[in-house]
Amino acid sequence: MSDAPPRYPRIAQLHTAEAFRAHCQSLGVALPFSADLTPLGTPFTADGLPLGNRFAILPMEGWDGTADGRPTELTFRRWERFGRSGAALIWGGEAVAVRHDGRANPNQLLLNDATAEGIAHLRQRLLTAHAEDEHSDPAALLIGLQLTHSGRFARPNDKKRLEPRTLYRHPVLDGKFGISDDAPLLSDEEIAALVEDMVRAAVLAAQIGFQFVDIKHCHGYLGHEFLSAIDRPGRYGGSFENRTRFLREIVSGMRAAAPSLRIGVRLSAFDMLPYKPDANRIGTPETGAPYRYAFGGDERGGIALAETHAFLDLCESLGVRLICTTAGSPYYNPHIQRPAAFPPSDGYLPPEDPLIGVARQIGVTAALKAAHPGLTFVGSGYSYLQDWLAAVGAGAVAAGGVDSIGLGRMALSYPDFPHHVLRGEFQRKKVCRTFSDCTTAPRQGMVSGCYPLDPFYKARPEYALLQAMKKEKG
Repeated sequence: MSDAPPRYPRIAQLHTAEAFRAHCQSLGVALPFSADLTPLGTPFTADGLPLGNRFAILPMEGWDGTADGRPTELTFRRWERFGRSGAALIWGGEAVAVRHDGRANPNQLLLNDATAEGIAHLRQRLLTAHAEDEHSDPAALLIGLQLTHSGRFARPNDKKRLEPRTLYRHPVLDGKFGISDDAPLLSDEEIAALVEDMVRAAVLAAQIGFQFVDIKHCHGYLGHEFLSAIDRPGRYGGSFENRTRFLREIVSGMRAAAPSLRIGVRLSAFDMLPYKPDANRIGTPETGAPYRYAFGGDERGGIALAETHAFLDLCESLGVRLICTTAGSPYYNPHIQRPAAFPPSDGYLPPEDPLIGVARQIGVTAALKAAHPGLTFVGSGYSYLQDWLAAVGAGAVAAGGVDSIGLGRMALSYPDFPHHVLRGEFQRKKVCRTFSDCTTAPRQGMVSGCYPLDPFYKARPEYALLQAMKKEKG
């Protein structure tokens, strides 16, 4: 049995820059830091388009669309808050499926001919909210849409039931998620049809006003799974060339069908071993070395970026210049992807101080940026920094380690964080403390939102249900 769960210092208890830096030093991690926050307000250009500042809103699913994939008032509310946030870049806003069997839940947005008008209205509501702010500059705002197929983690018809579409037999994840040895794999012909679906969705996105689309390659979803499909035979597996054919074919199709549309990729730049809770609910590896299926990782569970660099070289050669970095997957190693003090209901306690996970992502992004200066990089993993997010973000921008600071969970609890930081109006009571209720809620079949800090969600009936469930689990 493991030792008792470790108790890591909470960021909220590190009240001074000196205390924060001392704790980082005790962990042996180096994080950029700047007391001068002006780098966050500096304009820059991304793929030829002007952006007014260095903040981005990352894509988040709300589990609150209609059964046929249209936005609801809950979705509109979230996007309006993104519009008022002050961030100059909306990276995808939402993960949007390109066909029904690729939805991560039965209420995920879906882009097709029938839903395009609703999603166009969603974008317009964001723009209207942005324009209502006296400090806004619509000419320096960039809005994209993330296109996805959830692959192994698809739940298109029932929030509690996986209906996976996978590329190869995974020796760990198949068993972990109950996928039988005789479950059908996606054929090369089905993948070619999915490429066409991606291209059709991109054309619709361009027609309704989005300036770029993100071809999602992260978090264990289908695009990401292609990159580890070393055991798959045929055109889409084995060699690096074959494992990136999906991306190349989509980009080629989009260039032909929507030539004015920019293209980005949100990429899990590295992966590691799958994890599970031990007897004390602390995360521990699900398997030992050698583990061959971690793109951007080595067989021992470390980081090895040779193929990540090759992927970014490929992106640059294809004219894909917008890159949003992340890591791993929320389904099998969330502590490297979304560092948090409190795990979701089906997660595990962090096996390391979450600051180590933050520093790991920031460091990898800086290394990639240094090697690929012609690409625009949006970083992730910042929300755990809480009170020190702005100072670390400003330091990263000033050092040239990233172009834009991505906000995920922080945008739910504190959507006007960019405006307040840029105007010196920081409100500590709104800061995300990584309670993970925004993840626990959808894992329990509820809509996602910040139940602890957003009065709107705190007043919803789900709040009481979450509290009762967490009390029961202790």
